[in-house]
Amino acid sequence: MRRLPIPDDVTGFEIDADVRQDLKSLPKTLADDVARNLVMVARLLDTEPEEAYNYSRVALRLASRVASVREAAGFASYMTQRYSEALTEFRAAKRMTGRVDLWPVMADCERGLGRPERALAMAGEPEVKQLDKAGQVEMRLVAAGARADLEQFDAAVVTLQSPELASSAIHPWTARLRYAYADALIAAGRADEAREWFVKAVEADSDGSTNASERLAEIDGVEFTDALDEDAEDAAQESEEPVRKPIAKDEIGDDRMIFEDEEDVEEFYDDDDLEIDEEYDEDSSEEKKPKQA
Repeated sequence: MRRLPIPDDVTGFEIDADVRQDLKSLPKTLADDVARNLVMVARLLDTEPEEAYNYSRVALRLASRVASVREAAGFASYMTQRYSEALTEFRAAKRMTGRVDLWPVMADCERGLGRPERALAMAGEPEVKQLDKAGQVEMRLVAAGARADLEQFDAAVVTLQSPELASSAIHPWTARLRYAYADALIAAGRADEAREWFVKAVEADSDGSTNASERLAEIDGVEFTDALDEDAEDAAQESEEPVRKPIAKDEIGDDRMIFEDEEDVEEFYDDDDLEIDEEYDEDSSEEKKPKQA
């Protein structure tokens, strides 16, 4: 089995307690090795998703019958736009646990596969009522995105109108919900209303999870100059023959071997779990990145 390098400071105990508990179904040495690979997935998912995907495949080969592993593999596939693989892994995790919290991201995978109608159908399924508040908001975002995919822009606006949108309380999802609503208003030709909601998104976006401030500036016709780009341009000009001209400046501003051979892994590897549902095979070649809701 091809192994990937893991830094010595990665112990495997960095993972969440519930994931660690999930791995207790495995022999200890194997559980530790899987945990270290999952730590690497978590570390790299946002910055180097392709590398995270590679580590997730190692973990998957080692422990395909563990729900946490299937879920991690699903997110790594999702982040690298392998939506058919992601959907398969999320379905497996849901089947193993009975949990529905992955329902919104599963619906977004349908969007990624060019099937917004299926995403909308999922938004009306009983599973949605079992989601917590954050999950229900996420489902609204996906459904609105599916409406936009179908160029039903007014319907996308209506989809996002909810008590959560009207509330003045700030939650982790508030900025994204307000941003999506402003974006839907823009698409529906209601730019004046959109500006108000971009302002509200900026107010809620303390961690910069959206580019609401840039969108607001765009509406207001404000242009920003990147200082690094300006410095590079000045350096390039200095390297050529000097030309006298004014420069305007803005004043405002132990890789451990745990298996003797491949047979040692087989008891932890279930080929059936890794098979993509037959009805989705034909769509794997149609993957594309979904529009952000």
